[in-house]
Amino acid sequence: MNKINPVTILLFFFLTACDGWSYSVPTFPAPEPTITPSIYTPTPVIVTITNTSELPANTPTETTTLNPATALNKTITPTPSLTSQPITPQFIVEILGCNTSIDILHAMGEVTNAFVTIKNNTGASLSDLCATLLVLDEGRIHPDKIVCVPELEQDQQLTLKLTVDSTFKEKTSIQVEVRSSETLLARVANPSCTDIGLFTPDPVLLMTPIPIQ
Repeated sequence: MNKINPVTILLFFFLTACDGWSYSVPTFPAPEPTITPSIYTPTPVIVTITNTSELPANTPTETTTLNPATALNKTITPTPSLTSQPITPQFIVEILGCNTSIDILHAMGEVTNAFVTIKNNTGASLSDLCATLLVLDEGRIHPDKIVCVPELEQDQQLTLKLTVDSTFKEKTSIQVEVRSSETLLARVANPSCTDIGLFTPDPVLLMTPIPIQ
């Protein structure tokens, strides 16, 4: 009797106990759908500032478009309104020129005559108005060194002739002071008084107030 291999017997029982070889593919749970993140793009903020305060009439308003990052730091400077500046009242003293002559009447020899125009645009009448002529080489006091008028009204002017005793044939610097009731209103100097020549004012018009020209 042939011997049966024990290994053969074990293999027989193993095959009869099994339904057959099969391979099961493992299954995994389906992954959850991935949510695509949304991208939020901020819309720029447009700030429109219209400045209408303190603007002159018929002036277009200022419109400024600002970036959101600088909108809070923007400083608006209002446009200044247009204002008229008042005209400053003036008191004008003009030295028209000089000439020389011989004053035989007062026995002074050569004298210097200065012709001065005074204009009152101060807004008020001036009383006790006096003009004084001064020179460096003055000799004796001439009677016409100081000339006064009782009043010079607003918007009027007058021309005066002032005379001093001066050195013969010497050019001299002059100075004219004008006072009203002892109050100094103006002081005008001229290093060398120009010869007035043929433009000497009419003697009839001297000391006579006329409208300002």
